[in-house]
Amino acid sequence: MDPFQMVVLIVAISVGAGVYQTYLKTKANSRADETTQADVTSMRDEISKLKERVRVLETIVTDKDRALSEEIRKLA
Repeated sequence: MDPFQMVVLIVAISVGAGVYQTYLKTKANSRADETTQADVTSMRDEISKLKERVRVLETIVTDKDRALSEEIRKLA
């Protein structure tokens, strides 16, 4: 085997190893992305539920009947 063929072989092996490493990293990242996407979906659901609860609490606190009953209670 002459030196030129040896250099070409070493370069080919190096490039192949780099491509394989990139493939493995991409595969690992895609699994992590799926997990992250599931977490994001779960958090969005929880946020929408919390927003609804806050909306209900705001309605209770700003209710006119509640304010009237509070004024009556203060007078008594």
